[in-house]
Amino acid sequence: MYVGALTLDILLGDVRSLKQKRSVVRPIIAEVQRRFPGVAVAETGHLDLHRRTEIGIAVVSATAANCGVVMDDCERLVAFHPEIELLSARQRLYNDNED
Repeated sequence: MYVGALTLDILLGDVRSLKQKRSVVRPIIAEVQRRFPGVAVAETGHLDLHRRTEIGIAVVSATAANCGVVMDDCERLVAFHPEIELLSARQRLYNDNED
């Protein structure tokens, strides 16, 4: 079994409050959950900053290749939102045989 972890560091557009930030971030998270119901997704960082956020996505699969494909697809889905700028994406792959 393989577990993939994707961390997306995102710069938000014209956001002036945490309330506006939520109105941008929540629909992105909901869209990832809707398109990829088997993944776990949440806002995981920069919680107190207005214009930055970090979204974490976790994938569990029988193959490393499938984990990679799903993480790539999730990254692409988020990156295509015009109201945000994807600053970085970090992927990690864990195997259940590793200690």
